[in-house]
Amino acid sequence: MCVRSFAAAAAIFLLAAGAAQAAPKPDLWARWTAHDANATRTVDHAVWSRLLGRYIKTDTSGVNRFDYQAVGRDDRRLLDGYIDGLARTGVSTLNRAEQKAYWINLYNALTIQVVLEHYPVESIKDIRISPGFFSSGPWGAKLVTVEGEKLTLNDIEHRILRPIWRDPRIHYGVNCASVGCPNLADTAYTGATVEAMLDAAAVAFINHPRGVRARQGRLEVSSIYDWFEVDFGGDDAGVIAHIRMFANAELLARLDGIRRISDDSYDWMLNDVNNHAEFSMMDKKVEP
Repeated sequence: MCVRSFAAAAAIFLLAAGAAQAAPKPDLWARWTAHDANATRTVDHAVWSRLLGRYIKTDTSGVNRFDYQAVGRDDRRLLDGYIDGLARTGVSTLNRAEQKAYWINLYNALTIQVVLEHYPVESIKDIRISPGFFSSGPWGAKLVTVEGEKLTLNDIEHRILRPIWRDPRIHYGVNCASVGCPNLADTAYTGATVEAMLDAAAVAFINHPRGVRARQGRLEVSSIYDWFEVDFGGDDAGVIAHIRMFANAELLARLDGIRRISDDSYDWMLNDVNNHAEFSMMDKKVEP
């Protein structure tokens, strides 16, 4: 192969790889818009709350980590049973608040389940079960069947949660088992608590250095705000306006006069209790 042909082939390869790694856009799956606004039925997430409370530990840097290694056979069965129970739930008959909590909890429980099935791993991206030559991670694999539909994690986040609710706080609720991700909540979301919990999750992430770092007139943010910029206003100004909504007084003062984002970063290391390194700011952009 001549040098020019090799370079062209390499460019095509890199473009394809980049396209495969790009964050999915919201793409409404209309069948999941069905709901009953007058429904009073609630979903029982007590088992999930117990498991979260048992295995989440907060490190000294404020990152919630999960003790995957400590999860025994009995609790694995409890988790599997909880997910099976959610799969048998008629989610289309629930009201919107219950649905929102249901999908966030299902996403997070499936993520923990899939990590446990492949543990130990250094990163969730190492769980290469998604279809496609360039794929990484478990997000494109069919993991659960709800109301007769086989669903992936991508379906839940990008075809259900994001397009139906159009709520940027969704990104603080769903957890990808990584240190750079907003914390996995230590209790289950419910229809009654989902809005307050998402607000609290937004405050916690934005005021933590892995979410936002403003210093000496420079603004560095989590790559979440780059990958999903469309959900946060569509440009730097929109992202900054969103950040200001949840920033504490100290961060607001540091944001004063900043009009653009200088850089973004993300840490894909597994949020494992046994990864002893504390959170550290990364110096380069990392693709999703």
